[in-house]
Amino acid sequence: MRKFKLLLLLSCWLLAGLSIVYGQNKINRIEPPNWWVGMKNPALQLLVHGDKISDLHPGIAYPGVRIEQVILVENPNYLFINLLIAENAKAGKFEITFSKDGRVVERHSYELLARAPGSANRQGFTNADALYLITPDRFVNGDPGNDYVEGMREKPGRQNPGGRHGGDIKGMIGHLDYIADMGFTAIWVNPVLENDMAEYSYHGYSTTDFYKVDPRFGSNEEYKQLADAARAKGIGLIMDMIVNHCGSEHWWMNDKPTHDWINFPDTYVQTNHKKAVIQDPYVAQYDYDRFVDGWFVETMPDLNQRNNLMAAYLIQNSIWWVEYLGLAGIRMDTYPYPDKDFMSDWSCAVMKEYPNFNIVGEEWIGNPDYVSFWQRGKVNHNGYTSCLPSLMDFPLQESMRDGLNEKEQDRAFQPLYDMLARDFLYADPFNLVVFPDNHDMSRFYTQVNEDFGLFKLGLAYVLTTRGIPQIYYGTEVLMSNPGTDSHGVIRSDFPGGWAGDKVNAFTGQGLTEKQKEAQAFIRKLNTWRKTAEVVHTGKLMHFVPEKGVYVLFRYNDKEKVMVVLNWNEQETGLPLGRFSEMLAGVSKGKDVLSGQVFDMKGTLSLPARAPLVLELE
Repeated sequence: MRKFKLLLLLSCWLLAGLSIVYGQNKINRIEPPNWWVGMKNPALQLLVHGDKISDLHPGIAYPGVRIEQVILVENPNYLFINLLIAENAKAGKFEITFSKDGRVVERHSYELLARAPGSANRQGFTNADALYLITPDRFVNGDPGNDYVEGMREKPGRQNPGGRHGGDIKGMIGHLDYIADMGFTAIWVNPVLENDMAEYSYHGYSTTDFYKVDPRFGSNEEYKQLADAARAKGIGLIMDMIVNHCGSEHWWMNDKPTHDWINFPDTYVQTNHKKAVIQDPYVAQYDYDRFVDGWFVETMPDLNQRNNLMAAYLIQNSIWWVEYLGLAGIRMDTYPYPDKDFMSDWSCAVMKEYPNFNIVGEEWIGNPDYVSFWQRGKVNHNGYTSCLPSLMDFPLQESMRDGLNEKEQDRAFQPLYDMLARDFLYADPFNLVVFPDNHDMSRFYTQVNEDFGLFKLGLAYVLTTRGIPQIYYGTEVLMSNPGTDSHGVIRSDFPGGWAGDKVNAFTGQGLTEKQKEAQAFIRKLNTWRKTAEVVHTGKLMHFVPEKGVYVLFRYNDKEKVMVVLNWNEQETGLPLGRFSEMLAGVSKGKDVLSGQVFDMKGTLSLPARAPLVLELE
């Protein structure tokens, strides 16, 4: 009996010793959480985080996978493991062992998945698409059960314009039929990754975990369900990404791998937001550093992409989401703010994996000299090159707003004409994203002072000019923000997205006649545009605006469309003689919106403050 007790005590002592070893070396995170075989880049960097793990030695015994390098950093809680995955490596699970003093003290399962068929050659969004921008917290509350999540810092508060209102991924999944019926073929969804911030977490731009969907929006699996369900209805998913900054509550902020993981790590310095410094040939280094390295706001630490480990982490994260979700595109936030050489590396790495993909960058400035700098194929004065296919066309948006709001007839549309005439600055103007508004500016109906005629003129232009149109949720029912620039008001709840809403834009219940007309207007133009190849890829010719009328043509070898925008508040006669180079041989024009057929000889009678979109015969 005494011998048995001694053996039992010895066993307990050994187990206790092992548990101490395991406890000291507990690995709590490996990112990316998985990867794929058959990627063009065979290299993979694993970030491993745990408790005092720098003295552990990782090992892998799996055919086609080998450890190239283990990188130790100043923080003993991290290991970075560089792997090389052979071209002939098979999909499957394997163990990563972590040894100390020649003995395995921890094992971690890792998986290489097979890529979806055709993944590398996926077609990104194109000129044939119309994008619907959604702020998910404000669209539809499909699962009230996830509004409150125990342990997360911000609680729900629908009455607070800047609070969390409860919209989620399930809400978007449940209303894909509406989006498809409105003629949209892609959705750009504002960020849904974890934002465990104390306030203003609803907008999603303060990431606290780059590999996890915020549970108040749903789960990674539900995000994939959204992508799959949308694709089945002919709708691509465009993911909103941020590599410039994270949220101040990101898990690594209390345990950074290196001191230079973020910029200005010791003292808060805000960016000067002076975007021109990137191209300025006379820029002072002080100003340049303040723009690139300064924090966007106090709760958004600026990530240091010049740190090679950080750079690899961010590039892999973007590719992981493309592959995991089957994305049709990326919208990259605050494009000029990160290190510009990193942005070149990032865009080229993504496009190398997916040559037919599309990425649109946000460069919010009204000057095309600066916007065009970032586009793939642009020959820049300083030799800078990029692989970024598309940009948001802020210059055209601002000039359209100004051109519509002109007070004098002779100035109507002139800013818009002048801006489009500067398309020679772009390497590929037809791949720019054009839009009347978005989540960061006043609603378009507010921008045109709730003038319904100007609203229709602007939307007709966006949906027929060169480029890829994007419409913000609620624009189709005249959502507005009179008297305030508050983002929380601009991003108001979509009517009908919450149980008990008296107005329901999905069913039409409670909408005014004007709202119904706006909705039908966008639906009709979008639906027509889906099959209008001449608008997708046709050439463009426009004529100088005269007497409040702006005319542009979209044309190819087979067909022509004439877009006539009448700013005047009365019916206007438009002599057609000056358009003879485009109207030779044309006898009739059928308006896409009304179905009315017009005689294309002599003078065209234009309805007051309204567009005509004429298919010419």
